[in-house]
Amino acid sequence: MKLVPNALGRMVPEEVPELGRFEPYGGLWARLERGYEAPRLVPPLKGTSRRKDKLAESLEAAVRRSGLESGMTVSFHHHLRNGDALLPQVLEVCENLGIRDLTLAPSSLTDAHEAVADFVRRGVVRVLHTSGVRGEVGKAISRGELEVPVVIHSHGGRARAIEEGSISIDVAFLAAPACDPQGNLTGALGPTGCGSLGYAQTDARYARHVVAVTDNLVPQPLAHVSIPQYLVDQVVVTESLGDPKKIATGAARITRNPVDLRIAQDAFRVIRASGLLENGVSFQVGAGGASLAVAQYVREYMKDKGIVGSFGCGGITGYMVQMLEEGLFKALYDVQSFDAAVRDSVAKNRNHIEIDQSWYANPLNRGCVVHDLDVVVLAALDVDVDFHVNVLTGHDGVLRGASGGHCDTAAGAKLSVVVLPSFRGGVPSIKDRVQTVVTPGESVDVVVTERGVCVNPRRPELAEAARGAGLKVVDIHDLKAQVERLTGVPEPVAADTSRVVALVEYRDGTLLDSVYRVDC
Repeated sequence: MKLVPNALGRMVPEEVPELGRFEPYGGLWARLERGYEAPRLVPPLKGTSRRKDKLAESLEAAVRRSGLESGMTVSFHHHLRNGDALLPQVLEVCENLGIRDLTLAPSSLTDAHEAVADFVRRGVVRVLHTSGVRGEVGKAISRGELEVPVVIHSHGGRARAIEEGSISIDVAFLAAPACDPQGNLTGALGPTGCGSLGYAQTDARYARHVVAVTDNLVPQPLAHVSIPQYLVDQVVVTESLGDPKKIATGAARITRNPVDLRIAQDAFRVIRASGLLENGVSFQVGAGGASLAVAQYVREYMKDKGIVGSFGCGGITGYMVQMLEEGLFKALYDVQSFDAAVRDSVAKNRNHIEIDQSWYANPLNRGCVVHDLDVVVLAALDVDVDFHVNVLTGHDGVLRGASGGHCDTAAGAKLSVVVLPSFRGGVPSIKDRVQTVVTPGESVDVVVTERGVCVNPRRPELAEAARGAGLKVVDIHDLKAQVERLTGVPEPVAADTSRVVALVEYRDGTLLDSVYRVDC
């Protein structure tokens, strides 16, 4: 596999057997600026049968009726997160039917999907497209157990890939927490309710065949419809979609860790100094403890100053729902719900708007939500002196994270703030060169640690504003050296650069980086 340098100097292939040709990353907006027009696929005809009974007697019967064969592509959504039991069930049925060499294209893989590694080893899965990989699946990929490199995409990049046809879904299996016999379904109701079905909506629209699998079949009319019946071919009733305790958790908690609180407070001070915290502000923050602490500071400031924002977006937590109900935001655009409070809000709040992942973050449509973002707060595994961010591989080079909406939101927001401790477990978080680039440094405005704030040299006015607000602004090279005096300099990852095991796509479909085989 011949590798060539991209605009970041990272080596990436231009062609991969079984995956086709790729274009090296050329810059945040390079593909758009030269006049690229994404093809707009017409969703496949769903058939003209007058048969009204969509109910299949079993998952096996539904797989048979779908026409799924060896070598085809299947997709799943990950809204059930660590409680999902559907994906392993379907792959087991496929194995029992002798279906092999599948391309697996879920919106992401979670801790609930450890069995995928075994399905790879037994030949059921051959190719994988995903946003995230963890646990045994990440180790299997990192060891080179898949013959074909895994393609890692962002949430917006997945929507783009499906719409332009580079991910072509033959059968989509949609976990449906509530569904009626005609196939109207939602995630906002039912014992395994998960809230928004933003990732599933894209699959339903473009897959050749759609199977809704539910543990809660209800009579028509369904009170809240996320995906309408005309996009669904079959309905299957199963005993359980998964473990509700691992799907919609209790309210996410704000950190009490003093280091994280210091980081959160300084991140808020940067946001305030930027001048963006005013009426009409739009905001996204993650579900981690430090990120939620930033949201707490923002909430208190908005209440104190009487500020009303335009919208919050992304993966929505109960904390953001509270801000909506307090009138601090006019709307929430929800592509993924993180806790039970959000699930309930999707059904009851008119201004809590369920959006698909293309609406959320696809850079090649007519206007995605993240391009209207003012502020986003993002976590990271590590960053480097060029402000490139890694959220995918650990310090040992093993895949253990997710691209998610990281690069999508960083590119779209006016202010992208990355928060992380200066070191974890004795390993420094600021590197000369991150192992894997997921978000290019040119889209990162500021990195906040407990030891100081590092502002991208592209934003001198932000650095001046931060200093004026009394923040400790330090050069990222100096911060790296300071931390390394405490931790020492870590040994480089012993990666086999002759073997590419994964490809990191930028949101526009160009290649950001290659992930290489490691022993683990």
